[in-house]
Amino acid sequence: MTGNPENGALMEIACDESGSDGENLTGGNTDVFAHASVRLPVETAAEYVQEIRRRIRSPATEYKANHLLRDKHRAVLESFLGPAGPLRDGNAHVHLIEKTFFVVDRAVDLLLGEHGDGDGDDAVTLFREGPRTFGERGWRDFLAASNQLLRVRNDAATTVPADVFFRTVDALRDEYSGTIAGVIVGRLAAARSRAESYRERMRDSPVLFPVLNPLLPAIVSTARYWLAGGRSVRLVHDRQNMLTPERIAWIMESAPLSDVQLVAARSDARVQLADFLAGIARKLASDELNGRGDPALTALLRPYVGTDSVWGDEGSGLRLGTAEANSAV
Repeated sequence: MTGNPENGALMEIACDESGSDGENLTGGNTDVFAHASVRLPVETAAEYVQEIRRRIRSPATEYKANHLLRDKHRAVLESFLGPAGPLRDGNAHVHLIEKTFFVVDRAVDLLLGEHGDGDGDDAVTLFREGPRTFGERGWRDFLAASNQLLRVRNDAATTVPADVFFRTVDALRDEYSGTIAGVIVGRLAAARSRAESYRERMRDSPVLFPVLNPLLPAIVSTARYWLAGGRSVRLVHDRQNMLTPERIAWIMESAPLSDVQLVAARSDARVQLADFLAGIARKLASDELNGRGDPALTALLRPYVGTDSVWGDEGSGLRLGTAEANSAV
C-alpha cells in the first residue's frame, strides 16, 4: 500500500486470477473462476511469502496455491486465511464466478435484456430449474449450445452456432412447455434476431470485450470494491494476454482507476499472495459447489468473498457468502 486511504493518497492493490479457460466455460478444466486482490506493503508481503516458504520447505522455485492446499500443509493454509494471517482486517478480497451460471446469465442478458422480463431474475430461475426440469443431458446440451452461441471464436465448430442453439431451445420449449424453465427457454427461442445480430457483429468487427471471458468484469468488480469511499486506486496485476492497452483503458474508464500496472507475478510478492488466494478460493469454492466442501476452510474463506460474485447455486452460495450475488457485473 502506497498511502493511507483515509487521507486520499493512492492505494495500490495487487491482483491475480485462477481458473481461466478463456471462453470455454462449459467444457474447460475448472468450474469456478476466482479473481483475488490484496492490499499490503511490498515489504510485508515479501515477509509473508518467505514465511510460507520456510514452513513448507518445497524445492520449487515458484510457489503456487497447490502447495498450501496439500493436506500436510493444512496448518499453513489455515494460518494464511485465518484471523492472524496477512489478509484479514480488510486486506484482501475475492470475486468468484460460477462458470455455468455465467454462461446462462450472459445468454439471458443477450437475448432478453437485463437478465429477463423485469419480474424476477430469469437467469437465476433458469439455472436452478433447468437441470431438474430438462434432466442431465438436456441441461448439458443447453449449456453447450449457449456457450457456442456466445463465444467469439468457433474455429473448430462444424455447425452454425445460432442454428445449434435454436434447435436446442426449440426442442426444450416444446417438450417442457408447461414448466417454468420451459417458459423461459421459450422466450429465448423467440429472440433469434438478437442472436443473429450478435453473431454478425462478431464476424464483422474486432471484439474488444468477449462476453464470455470472465477476467474483464472480474477486474472491474474488484476495482469498484476498492474504490468504495472515493479512494484513489492503482491496480498492480499479473500479466495477462487478455489485458491489452485498449482493454486496460476501458477498465480504467469503467471503474475508474488511477492506473493499471502489469507485472510478472514472481517479481511482486503482493501479486504472489493474490495468486495464492485466488487458487485457494477457486479450489474451496469448487469443492463447495460440488458437495465436498470443508466447513472449516470455507468459513475461513468466507470473509474475503465479495457479495457481487457471480454465483447461481443457492446452497453453496449461502456457505460461501455469495447468496446475494445472483447476476453478473
